[in-house]
Amino acid sequence: MSHGDDYGDSGRPDEGAYGGSGHTRTRLPDDGTDAYGDARRARTRSSSRSLVTVVGVVVLLIAAIAFANRGGGGDDTSDDTGGSKPETAPTAASGDKPVRTTTGGIPSGYSHTRKGAQSAGANYAVALGSDAMFNTAQRHEIVETVAASSRVGQLQSGFDADYSADLLDKIGLDDNGEAPSGSTFVNRTLPVGTKVTSYGTTSATVEVWCNSLFGLTGETSTNPVTSSWFTVTMKLTWDDDWKVLETSQKSGPTPVNGDNPVSGSDEIGKAVEEYGGFTYAR
Repeated sequence: MSHGDDYGDSGRPDEGAYGGSGHTRTRLPDDGTDAYGDARRARTRSSSRSLVTVVGVVVLLIAAIAFANRGGGGDDTSDDTGGSKPETAPTAASGDKPVRTTTGGIPSGYSHTRKGAQSAGANYAVALGSDAMFNTAQRHEIVETVAASSRVGQLQSGFDADYSADLLDKIGLDDNGEAPSGSTFVNRTLPVGTKVTSYGTTSATVEVWCNSLFGLTGETSTNPVTSSWFTVTMKLTWDDDWKVLETSQKSGPTPVNGDNPVSGSDEIGKAVEEYGGFTYAR
């Protein structure tokens, strides 16, 4: 997700805060080989790993059976709480409908509530972590849409410094943020969950746990599409809608990678073009 002021030699943002704030990282191959050619080699699973997988499946099945059978024992469905159900976990979706309006292509018109603040934080993380941020005109439009009026200038200046011509060159993009012919530039942020850490009548602080995709498809790309995990913290203010005052970012929480075989460049590029994003609502 492109939210920092220091990309380093890799051409991928480091941690920090938006607009003079932090970005996620990508790692380039050290030997200059075809990254996607190497990536296509499926991982070899050892017999011990297979055993762990089988044991894990058995444990999951046992847990599922136990869950399905718990509370069994006749037709009595009462419990110690007098029939009341457990509260929904904080990370569960509320079922509320997402906003139905957009401004500059970004969802807007959030409710003046904690859930509204979380929805705004998630959607703003997607916008500020998109490939459009690498194009000057599109970046300015995004910031003007999501930022509080008192912070537009400050955030614009920070982002303009971040997305320099030197950075674009390191990634392999032209001055307009476009990928070379035959390649697809990928920079997509995928919120996993949100929570409110502070809330008041006119302000809210929201954390958004995200996964992201970043890189260039192409047979000779030295910056292949990789995924990373990070948490974005957004300070929002209420002014007829939730707007961004400032943001920061830190790595993780990061789960263990699975055993899925790595897809080739063509498959990744096609998926990015065919699968659209979402509007996020709490």
